[in-house]
Amino acid sequence: MPRLRAALAALALTTTGIVGVGAATSAPAHADECYSWSGSLAEGASGPEVAELQTRVAGWIGDGTNMAIDGQFGPQTTRAVQGFQSAHGLAADGVAGQATFEAIYELQNADCSTAHFSWAEVSQNCGAGGFAGGSVDEATVKENLERSMWRAEALRQRLGNHPLTVTDGFRSASCDVAVGGSGSGQHTYGNALDLVGHDFCSMAQTATTTGYGGILGPGFPDHDDHVHVDLRSPSYWSAPSCGV
Repeated sequence: MPRLRAALAALALTTTGIVGVGAATSAPAHADECYSWSGSLAEGASGPEVAELQTRVAGWIGDGTNMAIDGQFGPQTTRAVQGFQSAHGLAADGVAGQATFEAIYELQNADCSTAHFSWAEVSQNCGAGGFAGGSVDEATVKENLERSMWRAEALRQRLGNHPLTVTDGFRSASCDVAVGGSGSGQHTYGNALDLVGHDFCSMAQTATTTGYGGILGPGFPDHDDHVHVDLRSPSYWSAPSCGV
């Protein structure tokens, strides 16, 4: 977050005169309350830092691919990084370095939600809130919701930064049944968001290039008043009134 980076910079300035330049510059220059990277990443890299990067850029691969978050920096990740860089006015070289991470930090909240979507918004759960009672454990639900929010950020930006509202996100099994679901659908994994706030067909059509495995919208039963997007694999898209 910008406020933390500003505080760290101020701290570095004040400590330089006390303990020396080396000590002042040993702290991460661009630390973030949620997650920060230790150095540049490029094709061939692997590990948790790559997986964290993939979570944040998967919505920018641009060709209908539902990119796996597997910690392997391959050609798909390169394309996704390039898409993110281009969308944020950066040199689209596919290498995630300081400028790319700065752009990510601007969209990342301290609690690991994103700039335009909150944990409360994506975990209404029939009014109960929380992340319990789904098809996977709470930690996995939150991980999936984080991935969902980042793709929703990409969708929002692809739509001209038009505000979008989540009307439904995570549901426990009992909540899913209560609203007419199976009790084990994508919402119970934290994989799915139901969105409103813009022309539904524009949303559904744009979602096809924003890394979603599941897209349900106008023309699909009970989806004429919102667009459902999720992370399922293999993909299933159906918004026939919109040509999807």
